[in-house]
Amino acid sequence: MLSEIHACFERGDVIPYLGPGVLALAQESELPAAPEQLVTRLTAKATVPHKIRNNLTAAAQYIENFKHRKTVVAAMNEAFAAPTAPTVLHEWLAARKNLKLLVNAWYDDLPQQAFKGRESWGLVQGVSQAEHFGEWVHYFRPDGSVVPGRPHVQDGSGAKAPAEAPAETLGWKTLIYQPIGSVLPKANYIISDSDYVEVLTEIDIQTPIPEAVQAIRKGRNFLFLGCRFATQIERNYARQIMKRSSDRHWAVIEGPLTKNEAKFFAEQNITHIDAPLVDFVAELTGVKAPVDAAALV
Repeated sequence: MLSEIHACFERGDVIPYLGPGVLALAQESELPAAPEQLVTRLTAKATVPHKIRNNLTAAAQYIENFKHRKTVVAAMNEAFAAPTAPTVLHEWLAARKNLKLLVNAWYDDLPQQAFKGRESWGLVQGVSQAEHFGEWVHYFRPDGSVVPGRPHVQDGSGAKAPAEAPAETLGWKTLIYQPIGSVLPKANYIISDSDYVEVLTEIDIQTPIPEAVQAIRKGRNFLFLGCRFATQIERNYARQIMKRSSDRHWAVIEGPLTKNEAKFFAEQNITHIDAPLVDFVAELTGVKAPVDAAALV
């Protein structure tokens, strides 16, 4: 299976899909490496009812409602502010000559750090309707500058349809896609209940998915690393991002799957690779990755 995955990377047929668990590969990282760790950071900054203190999206919504959106953004910025070097995995992926698309489904900026100094790449970041009404994504150059978007088009109901990708972005060799936002280059976050309601209301018809992502994914295989799919939000995002891709995918998750994960894997034809992420990455890259033991607790 590893030989098959390597061959797919050589052909440019693999789309790595990174989740929060990848941060466990970072050495001495202070970044939250799981939703449970992140919600603890947020609720330490604001009083939240006990029944939702462990629910990331609900806690963020409560803080937004009673403390303002700016409080949520400030807490997120602080949670992901600690300087952290890209992991062995990030560096290895950045060195793949035929990598067309990298999905980072967490709020860190390690992928773009790994790509610094590389040629012909850019970033597309999901944005919140609460801060950018009528817009779903923003495009950025490697230096962090915004790529001006094309005008939005009014549909028959008078609502704004998503803008097409700026022409400049279509020539990029590699696109980093951060569907739920990230701390850099701009602090855009899809984090609260209302953020997800806006996206998930439209995602079945693919409106929030950048057209470049829709084009690149055709016929390609997804490799899920550091992800879990225990919640409906996690499954829905992955399902819609991988729509109309190939019928062959892999996910590295150590240990047994939940009932919902197993059903999702069968539905999407995702092969479960039961192995510790650190071991799989060492085999994939040929480099033993230093691990932050605290992140694995």
